[in-house]
Amino acid sequence: MQIWVDADACPKVIKEILFRAAERRQIQLTLVANKLLYCPPSRVIRAIQVPAGFDVADNKIAELVGPGDLVITADIPLAAEVIARNAHVLNPRGEFYTKDTIQERLTMRNFMDGLRGSGVDTGGPPAFNQGDRQAFANQLDKFLARQAALAGSAKTAR
Repeated sequence: MQIWVDADACPKVIKEILFRAAERRQIQLTLVANKLLYCPPSRVIRAIQVPAGFDVADNKIAELVGPGDLVITADIPLAAEVIARNAHVLNPRGEFYTKDTIQERLTMRNFMDGLRGSGVDTGGPPAFNQGDRQAFANQLDKFLARQAALAGSAKTAR
């Protein structure tokens, strides 16, 4: 398993949580963005810079993600693609998207996009806050612990 980050819009504090988790658990962490990103020196953390353009980073993540990987993104169409590839998706506010929830999220996203396209001011998401940061850290820790337990039980079954 590895972690992929849709890094163009990912809050810095979330990236810092991910850096610490990747080092602590020695899990490959890859940031994908269309701009040069800071990565701490590490053998498990890297960044891929893609050309500028609409959905170029999303397409790169969708191309590289494997079954069981974790993707960090708030992008609903990317989340749907990742779930279709049997990977996991966690948004920066600590919400997991699943096969059961992604279609509803995609429908709402398309509806809101249609409203904005017709000139309706729909506002934006609330400001990112400490509660969001904590929810993300908690969900990430639970997920990584569950994955480690599954990997441990798979090793003992051999």
